[in-house]
Amino acid sequence: MKDPLFFLKEDIHLLGDLLGEVLKEQLGLDFFESVETVRKLSKSGRAGKDKDFYHLLDLLRNLSAEQMIPLSRAFSQFLSLANFAENHHRIRRRRDYELKAGASAQRGSTEDVVSELLRQGQSPELILQTVKDMRIQLVLTAHPTEINRRTLQSKYLNIAKSLNTKDRKDLTPREKRELRIALKREIMAAWMTSEIHEQRPTPVEEARGGLVIFETVLWNALPNYLRIMDEVLRKHLGHSLPLESCPIRFDSWMGGDRDGNPSVTPEMTRKTVYMTRWLAAELYYVELEALVKDLSMQESSAELKAVVGSRLEPYRALLRPLRERMRATGFYYYELYNKRVHPGKRSGVGEEKVFTEAKELLEPLMLAYHSLIKTGAGIIAEGRLADVIRRVHVFGLTLVRLDVRQDSSRHASLLRMILQARGVGDYQSFSEKQKQEFLVADLQNSQAVIPESLFLNDEDADTLSTFQVLADLPADSMGAYVISMAREPSDILAVEWLQKACAVKVPLRVVPLFEQVEDLRNSGRTLEALFSVPWYLQRIKGQQEIMIGYSDSAKTAGRLTASWELYQAQEVITEVCTRYGVHGTLFHGRGGSVSRGGGPTYKAIAAQPPGSIQGTMRVTEQGEMILTKFGLPELAIRNLELYSSAVLEATLRPALTPTPAWRKHMQELSESAEISYRQVIEHTPEFIDYFQAATPERELAFLKVGSRPPRRKGTGAIKSLRAIPWSFAWTQTRLHLPTWLGMEKAFEKSIEKGALEEIRTMYEQWPFFRSTIDLVEMVLAKSDSRIAALYDEALVPNSLKPIGEEMRFRLQKITDFVLQINRHSTLVEDNPTLKRSIQVRNPYVDPINLMQIELLRRLRKDPNSEIFKKALVITINGIAAGMRNTG
Repeated sequence: MKDPLFFLKEDIHLLGDLLGEVLKEQLGLDFFESVETVRKLSKSGRAGKDKDFYHLLDLLRNLSAEQMIPLSRAFSQFLSLANFAENHHRIRRRRDYELKAGASAQRGSTEDVVSELLRQGQSPELILQTVKDMRIQLVLTAHPTEINRRTLQSKYLNIAKSLNTKDRKDLTPREKRELRIALKREIMAAWMTSEIHEQRPTPVEEARGGLVIFETVLWNALPNYLRIMDEVLRKHLGHSLPLESCPIRFDSWMGGDRDGNPSVTPEMTRKTVYMTRWLAAELYYVELEALVKDLSMQESSAELKAVVGSRLEPYRALLRPLRERMRATGFYYYELYNKRVHPGKRSGVGEEKVFTEAKELLEPLMLAYHSLIKTGAGIIAEGRLADVIRRVHVFGLTLVRLDVRQDSSRHASLLRMILQARGVGDYQSFSEKQKQEFLVADLQNSQAVIPESLFLNDEDADTLSTFQVLADLPADSMGAYVISMAREPSDILAVEWLQKACAVKVPLRVVPLFEQVEDLRNSGRTLEALFSVPWYLQRIKGQQEIMIGYSDSAKTAGRLTASWELYQAQEVITEVCTRYGVHGTLFHGRGGSVSRGGGPTYKAIAAQPPGSIQGTMRVTEQGEMILTKFGLPELAIRNLELYSSAVLEATLRPALTPTPAWRKHMQELSESAEISYRQVIEHTPEFIDYFQAATPERELAFLKVGSRPPRRKGTGAIKSLRAIPWSFAWTQTRLHLPTWLGMEKAFEKSIEKGALEEIRTMYEQWPFFRSTIDLVEMVLAKSDSRIAALYDEALVPNSLKPIGEEMRFRLQKITDFVLQINRHSTLVEDNPTLKRSIQVRNPYVDPINLMQIELLRRLRKDPNSEIFKKALVITINGIAAGMRNTG
């Protein structure tokens, strides 16, 4: 029997050979041999031959930037190819599970979880009802961690599709030759395409790029995922999944997240909404066109005949007008997007009425569906028609709903100007009690009024215009209004007031975001005060969404402390919601990197506090993780299953409640870790200088991969720096400091007191603690002290080098402690696929790191050199591809 990794190795070897052929043809044999020399030295250096490693270092230091560009591109492209080979291997493993008759279902699949819940005694009725009621929302965001251009992504996706064909066992020799040529063609096309973003994208361009995943993957993956779920429910529970049941829906922040991003203007939000509706109409048009061709049957129900009359082909008679209306709808929103018509005008779209509500499309589709069922054509009804109906329930007419996010201070500033113009007083000088009394009184008595004569600065005018745009846009296109830095009930009530004052017909649900550690600690008090406002409790009708932020809390207090504070905040939020009879939905603002809450989906959900997931949750999907999880149809289906299966299991079989002793120990670890982390980040005067010298943090601006500025307003280097570049910069140097800093001191103190066995018990029995340690272990396996030391050697002044030496010493300590806790002899020894992935990557990432170090050194001496900047960007892309979860 072959090693399960055999086929992955075979794919990577093939792609590497083809890339080598491309390099020979494009740049000649001498260049190819230089790549091979670097690769062999790097591999030998990784195997323990220090002499070869330092020979490599000297070789790369002496290259010109012009020589480094193709060399770093070659290694970067191999890493990107390896990524897609690994993604394909995940698909292959899923297929292997399904092909093995009688074998156990793949862990985390719908089949696995439903059968296991039944085995444990859960009633079929309860499982079915829980599935029907589940509401999971995946919120796609455009944070600047996806470094690959969309143009290159499409070529890599074609490569992944060819690998899928390669797995066929019946390929003829000619087909194998053609497949090899097709792979080489895509690799050459990728090589001849620039990987550098020439301009920073606008928010609308970001949103358009994000929508590609719907067109190419999710539009078809979603109904296929629901078919799998339906099949499992029929098999195990004896009931099908109702067509209207949609466990998973999609929202977006692209074009709506204006917190700290001046590029997201009200007009950008408007254009984004028009674009999503335009694209949705185009996709539906294709489906309706296909249905018109497919549903040629003559027999129909009396109900259908009553609508279309005595027609030879009644289904076509029903569907053709829908198709034409959808064509008109797409054209209308296309014209709105391009500012050729004004909202509400139908000029240029013909006589047809534009679709405005999903039910206008859904009702005739359901009429056709029931007619087919009644006439004995159920198998036809359950085909393409059922898929389209399910899409309408999931995607509506808008494809993806748009959230809006803004900082609470912006609302307060606008209210201050409005109230001054009304002669009410200075809103910002009001006490919290006075603010609440004023806002509630106005809301209750319909007195939320904005004076016609109002003089505003640019920021306040932008905030007001945002609410006015929300009043104009279709209600079904909008999701939630998220308030950053929400600390008091008035922060939430202010948004309610502004929505009412601007005549937002269907007010967006208002979601407080608790992200700083102190805000997390006070979240329960804030919600309790909010629910104590009778008007608000009546307004929400028993439903409240609460967002918790993983990024800023980890950046300011360290990951261990942030994880524990987030865990406790969820417990408190859940308790307060329960006490007030409110169903609380937690919105997890996770990033791609482990330091920002990233990690395997199933483990993350299983590690949440018991009772915090009650069939509903929202989660952000950020940056490069969108492509990693949803870039291929089979991967998308697997990840959709993981989300719904994990939520189903967490709802019906919550995680173990930690014992008082574990909680006490975790609190002690958290306090020690926070003190240690803050001592370095906030109270080591030279640390900021060290960070900026040792990492490419300042140079990340050359990437031009996101519309959002890397810093908020402010002067404090760490405080004002966003969490993404904070994590990204440390990932580049392979130190990964934000993920583990502080933990090493906490575990050292605890283990010295003789608590190792208790910590091991926590690891073995408490999912939250196990997940925390496992994720740190994964990042430690990707870390490299030797590489990090070389950054210091070349870039850090002598006076600051002791800081780097201390950090690397701490990295070794946390590595030793993690191995003691999980009883492993080497990192990630229980995950051979990940271990192999890291081993394959290291010899290719190392040379890119060495070139980046030299380029940083040169660029800082000659900061205006465009060739140095270009070469550096390529190395940043390459290291990001090698590390995979970068931000």
